[in-house]
Order: sequence, then C-alpha cells, then structure tokens
Amino acid sequence: MTRQELIQQIKQKRSFLCVGLDTDPKKMPQCVFDLHDPIFEFNKAIIDATAPYCVAYKPNLAFYEAYGIKGMEAFVKTCEYIKENHPNHLIIADAKRGDIGNTSQMYARTFFEEYNIDALTVAPYMGEDSVTPFLQYEGKWVILLALTSNKGSHDFQLTEDAQGERLFEKVLKKSQEWGNTNNMMYVVGATQGKMFEDIRKLAPDHFLLVPGVGAQGGSLQEVCKYGMNKDCGLLVNSSRGIIYASNDDHFAEVAGNKARELQQEMDEELTKAGL
Repeated sequence: MTRQELIQQIKQKRSFLCVGLDTDPKKMPQCVFDLHDPIFEFNKAIIDATAPYCVAYKPNLAFYEAYGIKGMEAFVKTCEYIKENHPNHLIIADAKRGDIGNTSQMYARTFFEEYNIDALTVAPYMGEDSVTPFLQYEGKWVILLALTSNKGSHDFQLTEDAQGERLFEKVLKKSQEWGNTNNMMYVVGATQGKMFEDIRKLAPDHFLLVPGVGAQGGSLQEVCKYGMNKDCGLLVNSSRGIIYASNDDHFAEVAGNKARELQQEMDEELTKAGL
C-alpha cells in the first residue's frame, strides 16, 4: 500500500484506527474453542466486525509464535483472509525485527516475500545495515521504534548526550538518511503525550504508528493535538480495548461497537484538523 493510498483510505473511512490482533487463547471466549482453528476463527470474527471502522490490522507475532506451528498457521491464514476479503487494509506485522545485514535480509524476505505483509516493525539500535535490507522492497513499509509507550522507554530512549540530544532524536535524524516518508514510519507511544511535539519537529511528514490508546492509558485527543499533520500522519492502534471488550458469544459485535466508537472520535479529530 502506497502512502497516497493510505491517506485516501483514512479520508474515505474518516478513521486512522489500527486494530491490534494480540490474540491470546487465555482471553478468548469459550465459544470459539468449538471451532477447528480457534485463533484464526477469533481473528476472522474480529476482522469482519471491525473492518468498516479501521484502516489497518497489526498482528503481534509473539502471540502466534508462542503456539508453534499451529500459531503461525493461524497468523498466515489471518493475513490471507484480510488480503482476500478486506484488501484495502494495511497489514502490519508487529515483529520488531532487526539484526546484522544478512540476517535482516532473511527477515525481510520472510515478511515481504513469503508472507507478503505490507509493513513490519523494526528495531533500529544495530544501525543502518540492520535496517536498510527492509527498505529494498517497493511498496512496503518499515516502522522503526522511536519512542515507545512502555515504562522502560525512559531507560534508554530519553537518555541525553553531552549536547542534550536524546537517543530517540538521534534515531529520528539518522534514519531519515536511510528511508523516506513513502517507506518509513515511526512507532511513538500514545503515553508520551506532549512529546509528540518534539517528534514532529524532527519528522514532520512521516506517519506515526501509535500504540497505547485505551488499555495503556494514552489519550487520543492529546495524540491528535500534538501529532497530527496535514495528511493526518497517524495510525492509532488499539488492541485489548477492542478485541477483548467482551468475553461472551457476542464478542465480535462488541468489538465492532468499540471500533466504531473510536472511529467516531477520530472523525471528530479529522474534522477539527480540517481533513
């Protein structure tokens, strides 16, 4: 999916919602366990219910790898289902890969050739040669970790050098020598609030993938106030707040309602921004 296609979907749907598929059998409703492939069937129901209100899905690889071959089969089936039935949705593999060059080449081949995913989260802290192999694929996105939503982000990402420049700022500056606004986004946690102003000073035009709204306590309004740009420039992710909103037989319907509520809030924010 190109940048322009993504912007078009946001404007058409009046939404910049990404639904995180952090699918955990321990939290899934009992009714899906009567089906042949519970993880896939759960995802399928969530996807069909939320598709009208979001522009992207983000399966988190850890939740599939934890169940071995069966889990990865469910991941592949989920991605294929989205591509076949909801082809205008961006698919982000949240895998946080990144290693020495030849290993990154294999990771890139895995996600962009074998699985044919649209975007992949990548850890930038091994430097240029660990990231550039992912940037060789036309029409694919690298989403670099910049300033994350977890408490431990303060341990390294906010540390300053002698000139007062913080580590996440170095990542933003240096990485723009490798990629551009058409193939690179950044992960910025919703819990970082006003720090979005600092992000936008260094990366005014890039899309930002924003986890942490909902269960982690991030504010959609604050994210939009400080992080939205002329193209929207945001993909705000919600996982637990949508997919586990109910644990009974009506889980998909409730998930759809939660997604619609967020979409309505996003519509208001887009309107306020004149988009």
